[in-house]
Amino acid sequence: MPGPDAAEAATRVAVRRAVADLDAGALVLVGCSGGADSVALAAAVAFVAPRSGLRAGAVVVDHGLQDGSAQVAADAAATCRALGLAPVDVRRVEVGARGGPEAAARAARTTALERAAREHGAVAVLLAHTLDDQAEQVLLALARGSGARSLAGIPAARGVYRRPFLGLRRSVTEAACRARGLTWWDDPTNGRPAAGAAASAAVTSATVLPLRSRVRADVLPVLEDVLGPGVPEALARSAAQLADDADLLDGLTAEVLERASRAATGAAPADGARPVVLDVEVLAAAHRALRTRALRRAAVAAGAPRGALAAAHVDSVDALVTRWRGQGPAHLPGPVLASRECGTLVLRAGPTPTHTPDPL
Repeated sequence: MPGPDAAEAATRVAVRRAVADLDAGALVLVGCSGGADSVALAAAVAFVAPRSGLRAGAVVVDHGLQDGSAQVAADAAATCRALGLAPVDVRRVEVGARGGPEAAARAARTTALERAAREHGAVAVLLAHTLDDQAEQVLLALARGSGARSLAGIPAARGVYRRPFLGLRRSVTEAACRARGLTWWDDPTNGRPAAGAAASAAVTSATVLPLRSRVRADVLPVLEDVLGPGVPEALARSAAQLADDADLLDGLTAEVLERASRAATGAAPADGARPVVLDVEVLAAAHRALRTRALRRAAVAAGAPRGALAAAHVDSVDALVTRWRGQGPAHLPGPVLASRECGTLVLRAGPTPTHTPDPL
């Protein structure tokens, strides 16, 4: 584990690299939860931004899912202000139920962060995901049988978001906080509390941890015990390599979709309001790796929820292209129906199913 000075320097170097391309005077916002990772990020940004000619603020999202969440958010905001960040917003969100609690919380947080960026005119939102988060993401994707894009893990930059700490271990962010004398909140649902964390609820055997936290608390330690140290770093390297592969495949997939849609009707893939119509011959001629990606993307464009679309769904659509025996439409989440019609594959929004009560 690096010493306090080395840890603090590592966080500052990571932030400096992440914002090196931004114009002087631009505003960046830190997404701060009050945990060690985001507090370390806030401190590093507060140091780097003025020296790079940038303005820096923070957004604290209160999900309202735990007792005392408002106080945790207020404490995080106070820390950010004490570091010199401005503006500092606290945004309370309503977390729905769609996609499960973790997905719903992430969706609510994303909406709040992006709205804050628009309102303040920020050019980037910096998030504090670490190499440990990356390793956990890759393990979850492996366990779910996901494809290359999911196995590529968390992107270092996408849209307004930038993640400077993807190359740093969680132990580095905690050491950086200690170097500055900064306390942090340790969410009891994140796993075992770290030594030195600010007062927070202890994790007990009765605590129900989210799946990601169980991977953090139980799975990764076992892997390192059996395979030796360096498992998170190895998983992160695999993610980086697969990210390059996925970028190439995504570009080739877009070309297949363009040719298939042009050959079919001259129309680009739809936005969900219109059917997606693709030429079967163009799809059948494509390599399976590209064809299945194209079919997945077309299904999402037609209205299928990305997270609900499983490999079995895509395979049922692929059967309409490569194993056509006159079968009926493939039923996809959304609902979306995929059918073969006169040499074309058509994906369209289907009727919303109605629930028929069970007889008494």
